[in-house]
Amino acid sequence: QVQLVESGGGLVQAGGSLRLSCVASGRAFSTYAVGWFRQAAGKEREFVAAMMWTGHNSHYADSMKGRFTISRDNAKNTVYLRLNSLKPEDTAVYYCAADLWGTGVPDQRSYDYWGQGTQVTVSP
Repeated sequence: QVQLVESGGGLVQAGGSLRLSCVASGRAFSTYAVGWFRQAAGKEREFVAAMMWTGHNSHYADSMKGRFTISRDNAKNTVYLRLNSLKPEDTAVYYCAADLWGTGVPDQRSYDYWGQGTQVTVSP
């Protein structure tokens, strides 16, 4: 079992930055991959970024490369998502997820546990 709790969302102006955090508990954090996804109102949930348990081999959605950065601190059981140069279209609920058996892939069907999400709202 894995529990995931996101935080760090909020209201920010376009061009601003946020850092989202996701604290994990349960199974040893350093043994599984983690990912971030987001879901805007009325849209499907989409992949944002993912990282292997080693802290290497990160993957990003093409539209977010260069603006978003995923990182993890296994000693703190925490994965981060740094959001830079935010745009109104980045407004969404952001979720972290645990991929216990894989390497952290864009397919959300690979993920076994999900957090409750944190809202990010970007104003024009």
